[in-house]
Amino acid sequence: MAGDNSDAAFAYHEPPLATILNQTGFLVVLNVVNVCLDKILYCGLIGQLFIGILWGTPGAKWLDRETETVIQQLGYLGLIMLVYEGGLSTSIKSVRANLMVSLCVAITGIGAPMGLSFILKELVGATSLQAFAAGAALSATSLGTTFTILSTTNLISTRLGTVTTNAAMIDDVVGLVMVQIISNLGGSASSFTAVTVIRPVFVSIGFAVGLYLLCACFIRPVFKRVISVKPKVPNFIGSMQFAFLYQTAFLVGIVAGATYAGTSSLFAAYLAGVIVTWFDGMVADLKIPPGTVPQDTPPTDPNSSNPGAQDNGTPYLSEESQTSTSDASSKGTRCDESPTGERVYEKYYKQPVVRILTPLFFASIGFAIPITEMFRGNVVWRGVIYALLMMFAKLITGIWLVRFSLRPLSSFASGLKRPFSRIPLFCVSTRTDKLEKGKQQTAAETPIQSSEDSTDVSNNQANTQNQMTKNRGSSPSEKPASQPESQDEPQATTSRRSSAVTFPPKPKSLYPSSILGLAMVARGEVGYLIASLSQSQGIFASGSSGEISEIYLVIIWAISICTLIGPICVGTLVKRVKKLQKMRGNSGSDPLGVWGI
Repeated sequence: MAGDNSDAAFAYHEPPLATILNQTGFLVVLNVVNVCLDKILYCGLIGQLFIGILWGTPGAKWLDRETETVIQQLGYLGLIMLVYEGGLSTSIKSVRANLMVSLCVAITGIGAPMGLSFILKELVGATSLQAFAAGAALSATSLGTTFTILSTTNLISTRLGTVTTNAAMIDDVVGLVMVQIISNLGGSASSFTAVTVIRPVFVSIGFAVGLYLLCACFIRPVFKRVISVKPKVPNFIGSMQFAFLYQTAFLVGIVAGATYAGTSSLFAAYLAGVIVTWFDGMVADLKIPPGTVPQDTPPTDPNSSNPGAQDNGTPYLSEESQTSTSDASSKGTRCDESPTGERVYEKYYKQPVVRILTPLFFASIGFAIPITEMFRGNVVWRGVIYALLMMFAKLITGIWLVRFSLRPLSSFASGLKRPFSRIPLFCVSTRTDKLEKGKQQTAAETPIQSSEDSTDVSNNQANTQNQMTKNRGSSPSEKPASQPESQDEPQATTSRRSSAVTFPPKPKSLYPSSILGLAMVARGEVGYLIASLSQSQGIFASGSSGEISEIYLVIIWAISICTLIGPICVGTLVKRVKKLQKMRGNSGSDPLGVWGI
């Protein structure tokens, strides 16, 4: 009976002071390190990762296993909210416009690490299945790291941020599909079947298509019907509290449905954010009448008193039309105050996610790094080489944003033509007789031509002198109109020729491609998840069951180095770009070009 009573409830005990101070210091240090490193290089998450190594099992072990488990679970909630925020800040029009570029970047970011991972067969004696699992771990891009970098640097709403986010999402979805494949393999190549690979892929595609059909065939018609009977709808439906309830319920439902269906919960969280943004845009389009003036419309010129004047291309507005536009603008501002997904996130979610959940997530990544086992002689140099290869495999994704010029190819082709143009010089010996005869004829004709040229020059000088005397005697108003044109035309033509010949085409910036490639370098949570799962499933099994395999440590080295170097390099580049933007001001020469819009 005593055992039954003890299991009926959990007895409350006041935590000891050492536990309170330990956990308080853990949270405070995570936030302080984050703020300091964000001010320097926009990479506060690296400091949080090191704090996780120090406080957790790999370091001083100031946190017990139960606390680390709770921190890991709460940190995963922070990761879901980070991905959801990325979906909220995604423009559907921008996604459609850059879908092909994102697919090319994602395919390159998956194929290159998978192909280069088979070098492990020579580097550490891995099997084909082990190389496949290593490539799966290194093909994923850290969504949490990517969203944190883009949000900290204010690039998440740009075209570059959209391409990076979409490519990282596709890589992560494929990585999580690999998780399902590896878990189905069970550590043996005999269980590798087509269903093992195809089922997670088609579940993910089917889930995305199902959500699209749900929005197009159900949510849109139902919402239009609700708008048509608007006076009968209660007022609390348009409140911020109701928006918080239905958006949270939608997020939880989508994530739960995706997990039970067999696809990624992070993929579902991103789709939930995109759908909420789409719904907010549909609400704004249906609420604002088509004849209203947007809030950004410039005011009319008060100095234009003529009713029919259209000096600036804008018609005159009477008092009645001005009052109607003011009413329309007030309606537009009211529509702007509607509870959108970004406003709900800003009010209810942002502070707990930024201050508690996200730091716990990056600290939980630090818990997974076996730093005490990694510093072996044979492991370190192999891990560094493999890490460099995996960095190169993601850096080449930035080549899709590079604009190549065909002028070097044309100059190379013209250089190839030069030797062939000089081939007739080798045939001079066969034409010596003809050349001698030609020289004799030209020598005989030169005095006649010189005399004719001298007479032509004297005639031209006389004509120019007569024309100058006529122009002197004429009045300024009687100057021929063709004279300035004849003087300006040679200058214009020479300037055009000089500009066409001397000035090379404007060089294209490599900052967008470099930022994209370095942002894709960071692996993180999904990489550690796939590597740990492969180790636990026995794919990386070594001779003794209790010892950590060398292949697993090499993969952990590569994931850790990429996760550390990627954000630091991105932060350094973005700091340089911000400095250039500040120096150039409004000159229009943005280092990011069209990718910064």
